[in-house]
Amino acid sequence: MLTAGVKGALWLAFSSVAAALGQERIISLNGTSASLQIAGGPVSSGQILVSSNDYWGVIRAAGDLALDFGRVTGTNYTLSNGEANAEPAVYQYNPVNNMNNTHFSTTGTANFTGPAYSDPSPSNIVIIAGTIGHSTVIDDLISSEAIDVSEVEGKWESFTSQVVENPVPGCSRALVIAGSDPRGTIYGIYDISEQIGVSPWYFWADTPPKKSKNLFVTATKKVQGPPSVKYRGFFLNDEQPALTNWVASHWEDTPYGPGYGPAFYGLIFELLLRLRANYLWPTLWATMFEVDDPGNQPYADAFEIVLGTSHTEPLMRAQNEFGKFYEGPWAYNLNNETIDDYFRYGVQRAKPYARNSLWTVGMRGTGDTAIEGLGVDHIVEMLTTLVKNQRDIMAEGLEVDDITTVPQTWCLYKEVMTYLFAGLQVPDDVTLLWADDNWGNVRRLPLLSEKDRAGGAGVYYHFDYVGGPRSYKWINTVQLSKTAEQMHMAYARGADRIWIVNVGDMKALEIPINHFFDIAYDAERWGVDSTADWARAYATREFGPTHAGHIADIMMKYGMYAARRKYELIEPHVYSVINYNEADAVLQQWAELSAQAQAMYDQLPAENQPTFFQTVLQPALAGEIVNKIYIGGARNMLYAGQKRNAANRVIQEVLAYSAADANLTRTWDAMLDGKWEHFMDQTHIGFDSYWQQPMRNTLPPMVHVQTEFVSLAGEVGVGVEGSNATVQGDDKYHPNSGNTLAVPPMDPYGPATRYFDVFSRGTKDCEWTASPWQPWVKLSQYEGTVGPSGPDTRVFVSIDWSAAPPAPYSDTININVTTPCRGMDRYGFRAPIIQVPVRNRVVPESFTSGFVESDGHVAISGAHFQSVLAPAQSSDLNANVTYHKFASYGRTGSGVGLVPLNTEKLTVETAPALEYPVYLFTNHSAANVTLYISPVLNYLDEHDPVEYAVSLAPAGAPDVVKSVRPVGPTVGSGMPAGWDGAVADAVWGHSGEYTKTSFEVPAEGAYTLRVWALMPGVVVQKIVVDLGGVRPSYLGPPESFLVGRDALGERNGTSFLNDVDTIGGAAGRKCKRRSAELV
Repeated sequence: MLTAGVKGALWLAFSSVAAALGQERIISLNGTSASLQIAGGPVSSGQILVSSNDYWGVIRAAGDLALDFGRVTGTNYTLSNGEANAEPAVYQYNPVNNMNNTHFSTTGTANFTGPAYSDPSPSNIVIIAGTIGHSTVIDDLISSEAIDVSEVEGKWESFTSQVVENPVPGCSRALVIAGSDPRGTIYGIYDISEQIGVSPWYFWADTPPKKSKNLFVTATKKVQGPPSVKYRGFFLNDEQPALTNWVASHWEDTPYGPGYGPAFYGLIFELLLRLRANYLWPTLWATMFEVDDPGNQPYADAFEIVLGTSHTEPLMRAQNEFGKFYEGPWAYNLNNETIDDYFRYGVQRAKPYARNSLWTVGMRGTGDTAIEGLGVDHIVEMLTTLVKNQRDIMAEGLEVDDITTVPQTWCLYKEVMTYLFAGLQVPDDVTLLWADDNWGNVRRLPLLSEKDRAGGAGVYYHFDYVGGPRSYKWINTVQLSKTAEQMHMAYARGADRIWIVNVGDMKALEIPINHFFDIAYDAERWGVDSTADWARAYATREFGPTHAGHIADIMMKYGMYAARRKYELIEPHVYSVINYNEADAVLQQWAELSAQAQAMYDQLPAENQPTFFQTVLQPALAGEIVNKIYIGGARNMLYAGQKRNAANRVIQEVLAYSAADANLTRTWDAMLDGKWEHFMDQTHIGFDSYWQQPMRNTLPPMVHVQTEFVSLAGEVGVGVEGSNATVQGDDKYHPNSGNTLAVPPMDPYGPATRYFDVFSRGTKDCEWTASPWQPWVKLSQYEGTVGPSGPDTRVFVSIDWSAAPPAPYSDTININVTTPCRGMDRYGFRAPIIQVPVRNRVVPESFTSGFVESDGHVAISGAHFQSVLAPAQSSDLNANVTYHKFASYGRTGSGVGLVPLNTEKLTVETAPALEYPVYLFTNHSAANVTLYISPVLNYLDEHDPVEYAVSLAPAGAPDVVKSVRPVGPTVGSGMPAGWDGAVADAVWGHSGEYTKTSFEVPAEGAYTLRVWALMPGVVVQKIVVDLGGVRPSYLGPPESFLVGRDALGERNGTSFLNDVDTIGGAAGRKCKRRSAELV
């Protein structure tokens, strides 16, 4: 069992150097230009001075700082309140009687004891910390004008740190931290902890403190003003199985369930404060925070944590309390007197801690569901009455005359948001807490008419979720750049009062949590384009500067790969195993990433390896395994359909991947003597059409091929890129008795190669020979051997365009595939012929810049626009509006969208346009233009929906503008049509036809494609112009040839890895292609 007494045994202390993430540094290892030495040299054992009349939480944090010096220097510092023989600070409270949770009473007096004090040693004092107006020593320094606090006094959570001469008798110089309020002081204290080398994750991710003997203060004064967002916190939710199993294995059960008591929550509170956060929604499903242990609520107050409750737990009562302790339904229209009493009790219980309380108002149905059995109008009327009564109950119970002075929030989660559209009036002082869609896409943000509300607005965001289309709560699948774009859009529109994020078990989400809180604390420092810089700063703090760049690169790649489709949503059909080399490219990315992560792990000192394993290596290895399992399942089904012997070998490979997944969990569980065992208990393989977690990891369906006898179609089979079919022989994918299969067409602007596979379907080794009918059709291999125990062979086809007939030329060139292993099959089936459609064509010299059609389509990375067309109409509303590239964003590389992020919706006349010249060879009456855009929602209200416009017209001709509104209305707790597919795919545009627009292409020639993103949030990742040639895939075709950038004969173009800005792609290096020898 973990207890407060043994917690220290789990702390690790190792070497290197750290930095406060993004904040002004005042601590250095170098004494040059230093104002004060606080460790080493003449400082043998430093002392930290506080005042006995300061807040308990401040004194506790100062005690942490004394220990942090010990972790870094090897010698713990002492803590003093300036009095000899002083007893530790005490936080006293009256424990609630948790045996009677319907009639409020307490059970006497209890207390929390602060860190031990040492006797004063003025000559050893190096740091003085205290809260303005609550610290005698700080107030004396202010009165004597020794310190100037004018820049922080009276402000929210601010502090100043300054070196002061002779601050107290006997001390010649010290660093004085003065906080505007208790958390301001605490942040000032932990600012020093982080700068001397103690990561906020020293316990939760085992980051070793950075050993240093000499520490200096370099700046004479630092001023840290209020955070960008007032309340910043996370929600521990969906905590079963992982977190609950871990807690239950470390602490004794409470009378009501697993041991979620002060010993556990103290670790959470400290982490929040070290991360400069201040707000908590405690665990929900298996617990009752205030009831499980009477010390929980006062302990949060003692730490100076602002306590709240989730969207489904009004007035400081845990969701499970009503059903466990009260009679009657959770229905205000049927049981309002009982429910009002329930609320009164919650207010009574929380009253002593009201200073650190943020009250959730409103109400949902039973068990985090919508209210049922009433029409919307009745629900709105009932909720209006309910909230009025809740506010009256709070005013009476808290004994306040003005309820608007009590911080309150109403979380507009799921269907509750639609009640606002139906006329629900929220009191002006109540914070509107807008929720995302549970998948990281904000649903609604403040309108211009709402920006002056006294209560302001906030965002409830998700890194974890239980619900449709699939629950996701295993490990990190968050793309940091997406978080930055969404939260900065919220911040720009004034949603800056509360940011709270659902983090599930919290463990495994260390990186996105830290990133989220850093933006919330200082949105100006960590702007929308700062993600790569933030990742490097994080890696520097956690692992030191030597490898920080490489680690940050791994982090950024991982976020993109994992977020393009969450693990729980991957199925065998997702990535194409026959088109655009997609599945191979995905696996190559994961293989390279896991190899990079493993190599980095091996280079790191042993003391850094546990941290790296938990936050970087394990996710990379796990992600590769899961993708291998599902793509292996897809290959098995393809091979089984082609009757390949290899289908059975793939089954064995997938079984090995499953074993690797299990072994990775065992490695996790054994790490650090089992410290984090159970945090990987979450199932993650085997989701089906049901949204809920599978009860056991289960492999995808696979098919076994009977290999004891040769196929009716012979020993050797041939399959081609872009088809499930095989020849010789019959199947449903090509005409009966047919012996030809065609690879996708080849032309100078298309992929450099196509391929066909030669494989065994029999019982013996067989030679084969491939013979093109033209010498300028080149093969990577002209002959070989396949057999039941050997690999199959992939043959790449290329064209020597210098020897091919000049343009214009179009023909189909055959390749004979023969084998001497012909048995009885020779009587029923002709030998295979591979057909290669060859089209040699050129664009006119006048077309000097733009994308060129190949294979019946044009595919364009959204960020590769060739110009921006200025708005037709200019005004103050669009004077600064332009397009911005969001780097490391989306599914493969980047996106482009409008900035500033608070821009109001524009029109085609007032918006700038992205311009993409294209050259089209194919005339078509319905060329379909599909935009892949991030899964934005109608954040400016249903009456002002997401919109963009697109035009495809001959170059120089008038635009043919068509407006598109991809996002439909939200009704009740449902989501807009197509939303399930959009969030699963991480784009609008892959599933359904919500972003497809048709245009006429009357003739070959140059065309201009224009896109008007009429509002921020419409982030264009990819554009596909389909003239009849697009084949099914998840990520869409690779980017087309761009005249002016790409050179004929030098471009690969066989997969998205070859696109110019693909993260983890082939730009700047030779791209691997899948080995000619297959399984």
